[in-house]
Amino acid sequence: MASQRDVKNRISSVKNIQKITRAMEMVAAARLRRAEQRIAALRPYAEALGRMTRQAARAAGASEIARVPLMREHGGTEGSGTVGLLLVTGDRGLAGGFNSQVIRAGVRLHGELSTEGLRSAWYATGRRGVSSVAFRGYELSGSYTGFSDRPAIADARAVADDVVDAYVNGRLDRVELIFNSYVSPLTQVVTRETLLPLSHATVAGEGEEPAEENHPQRALVEYEPDPEQVLKQLLPDYIETSIYRALVESAAGFFGAQMTAMRSASDNAGDIITDLTLQMNRARQAEITQEIMEVVAGAEGLS
Repeated sequence: MASQRDVKNRISSVKNIQKITRAMEMVAAARLRRAEQRIAALRPYAEALGRMTRQAARAAGASEIARVPLMREHGGTEGSGTVGLLLVTGDRGLAGGFNSQVIRAGVRLHGELSTEGLRSAWYATGRRGVSSVAFRGYELSGSYTGFSDRPAIADARAVADDVVDAYVNGRLDRVELIFNSYVSPLTQVVTRETLLPLSHATVAGEGEEPAEENHPQRALVEYEPDPEQVLKQLLPDYIETSIYRALVESAAGFFGAQMTAMRSASDNAGDIITDLTLQMNRARQAEITQEIMEVVAGAEGLS
């Protein structure tokens, strides 16, 4: 059995760790509130931009959409092509399985693509994602770090520029976005979205009834210039906003996961302190009993 001093030192160490985890929990809670405010401010804009893009795509028609590079699906033989995998993770850990579940989803998708004969091009935001992808031996086509706690629109623009350039120039045939969608501090859902190509069906068909062939839907607005030119202006912003939304949702999810993990760590530290306190009391009782036995034995030896 450990001595009373050893147990007391362990209790002191656990209490110090508990102070750190409680402080980290409070910091994560404060940052989470700000991240939630950013999500609430961003979602109406993203939804409005999505509506505008769908309306412009519906007004343009299939023939004009085919001339828009970001709406055009790349050809190629079956079982060939390159898919860009964009993983959104955090720069730091201590957040449970927050980062690892995104990485696992990316690796699982890479395996599915490999069975189909498709190649993967890896892109990752956040130091955890970048280091994990490199550790697994995959070559990174793009890495972006240092802004996961508080992403800015300029950070999303840098990522969007790279993937759009690779898609337009034919280096990528598809881009998949994988990130943690924020639901609540306790729940972050791994979400996979096809970022490119923005085909007519993907952009214009969400939640809308398809137009009949003889009775096409009329646009709600008149476009000047024509809808094709409007789409060419809207689509880069649409992609940029989609990436920015993923970054903001991931940031909120990270703080929620970290707050939950640190709260659990603090509770576990409390349980350990309770167990160690009992162990220390037993050690103290054993030492007192041993001293009493020694005194009694000494008294009997003198008598």
